[in-house]
Amino acid sequence: MTILLYYLLFGFTWLVSLIPFWLLYRISDLLYLITYYLVRYRKETVLENLRNSFPEKSNPEIKQLAKAYYLHFCDFMLESLKCIRIPASELDKRIKLLNPGLLRELSVEGKNFALVSAHYGNWEWLNYLPLKMEHDLLIIFRPLKNKAVNRLSYYMRTRFNAKLIPMESIYRHGLKDKAEMKKFSIWFLADQRPPRISRFWTRFLNQEAPFFEGAEKISRKLGLAVVFLDIQKVRRGYYEVTLKKLFDNAALTGENEVTLSCVNEMEREIIQKPAYWLWSHKRFKHTRPENIKLIAS
Repeated sequence: MTILLYYLLFGFTWLVSLIPFWLLYRISDLLYLITYYLVRYRKETVLENLRNSFPEKSNPEIKQLAKAYYLHFCDFMLESLKCIRIPASELDKRIKLLNPGLLRELSVEGKNFALVSAHYGNWEWLNYLPLKMEHDLLIIFRPLKNKAVNRLSYYMRTRFNAKLIPMESIYRHGLKDKAEMKKFSIWFLADQRPPRISRFWTRFLNQEAPFFEGAEKISRKLGLAVVFLDIQKVRRGYYEVTLKKLFDNAALTGENEVTLSCVNEMEREIIQKPAYWLWSHKRFKHTRPENIKLIAS
């Protein structure tokens, strides 16, 4: 049954990927109307997140932001389906890497690095980054419950030779690559909501929020440089990416320094153009336990 479902999903996704972009965005416009007005997919969550994050904005401004978010979200969902067959040459036209020299610099210096980003813009298209650097790209991967969807997701994310590594194995994999003198990078999506028991809480978008500390802990242990992926949507289907080196060697940083820097970069990116972050995610679901102190940014 799983194999049958996989091939059905694969075939459907392949057919959708054949749709030219101009028509894809007309479909996205229709999907937006259905999602926002009829299905109302997590609409209350989106509105609540926006109100709490931007208390200075009026209700009409919040609603306008929500509409802009849903329009982008529908674009993103359909664009992501293109990952099943979109050629690298097409992605080169649609994703402009503004400072690729930093990747060459890190390679020449023999530095491995952590890539840190938020669920912002179209992060799925950046799975083609292995074609732009000499380092292996290790992506932390949480297997999905549905085996057919998980298999399809794995196929789409590894088309350009990215390596998907389970979260519990990522440090050991990095340690092994370092011992074997391999060039590698580890991509952390650092805005994910950790369990309530997380000990790292800080202010984020005007709210108390917990964060995973994995990016900092692994970067410090492996002596990685830390690079933030600033993703900007220029227009529909086109993005610009700036690589920001935050630290040359995380092993030389103080406690919480890496995490706070990454949180600040994500917050700045989101505030600049709020519509392109994943507002439908229940990011602020948990409340900070009384025994855990809030870490100042």
